[in-house]
Amino acid sequence: MMRCRHCHAALGAPCLDLGTAPPSNNFLLLEQLSQPEVFYPLKLRVCENCWLLQTEDFSRSSELFTDDYVYFSSVSSSWLDHAKTYSKIAIDRLDLHASSHVIEIASNDGYLLKNFMAAGIPCLGIEPTASTAQAATEIGIPVLREFFNLNLGMSLASTGKHADLIIGNNVFAHVPDINDFTAGMACLLKESGSITLEFPHLLNLIGYNQFDTVYHEHYSYLSLGTVKRIFEKAGLRVYDIDVIPTHGGSLRVWGCHAAAAIATNESVHKMLDTESRAGLGTRATYNNLQDHAAAIKLAMLDFLLTQKRLGKKVAAYGAAAKGNTLLNYCGIKPDLLKVVFDAAQSKQGKFLPGSRIPVLAPAAMTSIRPDFLIVFPWNIYAEVKTQVEKTVDWPICLVRAIPDFSIDAPLNVSN
Repeated sequence: MMRCRHCHAALGAPCLDLGTAPPSNNFLLLEQLSQPEVFYPLKLRVCENCWLLQTEDFSRSSELFTDDYVYFSSVSSSWLDHAKTYSKIAIDRLDLHASSHVIEIASNDGYLLKNFMAAGIPCLGIEPTASTAQAATEIGIPVLREFFNLNLGMSLASTGKHADLIIGNNVFAHVPDINDFTAGMACLLKESGSITLEFPHLLNLIGYNQFDTVYHEHYSYLSLGTVKRIFEKAGLRVYDIDVIPTHGGSLRVWGCHAAAAIATNESVHKMLDTESRAGLGTRATYNNLQDHAAAIKLAMLDFLLTQKRLGKKVAAYGAAAKGNTLLNYCGIKPDLLKVVFDAAQSKQGKFLPGSRIPVLAPAAMTSIRPDFLIVFPWNIYAEVKTQVEKTVDWPICLVRAIPDFSIDAPLNVSN
């Protein structure tokens, strides 16, 4: 019997079953196409004691976050803008300066810490994947190539490397032992320091049918109420929140030591009330996830089969993890979707895990000339649309599967 990652209560039946899938960022090389892949069950269970929504225990983090990890944060211009804006907010709000110390957990390719470096604020990145850590090192950011946990937090603290600010953008959901991770942050945080964590808000996953954000790298799907409980167990307190648009709607929580002289903002109480009224503390709310996912699956397959019969060309844009969840849940292969275009060089020339659909650079669109383009990273749809408009000179329709399957009118061709 599986037990909750936070409170260790016994978990009931799955509330979402997406079948089986390989790790979503385990892209394949050409020579690997003749080899088998490892598929893991992809199911969600909700704890009816603390209401932490979580994947079943099947895969280890070392199997998911490998040395050749292909996700580089700097590929998205909108994400870079978000990081720059956040950095200025944090520096101003916390009065960070040359004597401060900033630590980012899961610092990726330095997309964020470079802003603190430019402001003359000492910082340290903690990043286990060699590919992204190397990219950060090359732009002058000090990086510790390890997974963060309590032991590492204690080790850094023992050498005096306490932080005025600990940052964790889209990492809190990625850790299998969320209590140990949180205790590590508490150990490393200065007495008057702050923690900021950003994560997709469970309220939006449920409200907007974002089941494609479920994959093995995401061990937890977080509400403010659950994060508040996890913080309290580690002697921390959420003192403020920001509602932000990234990843289809996220929360940024501001945390501190429980006894810190920082007042708790009314925004925390309001969001807790919003979550309660939305039913995040009742099992019935989670029982709808399966039916909503199945409806998208049927619509997706119906569209692809119809276009196949009509002789239309369908491709996709964005070799995102969420796209791999959708493809593998639907059982889509290259016979229905020939190619995915992606601007990340780390993904180009490789093949999607499970579906084995090839990934090409966006410039290849001009030779393939698809009639339809499914946008997998729907959270940056506007950015993708702008990129496509600069590339195509023929009518092309963009397609979205989330929150409901929809086909947009052909793009206005201006070039």
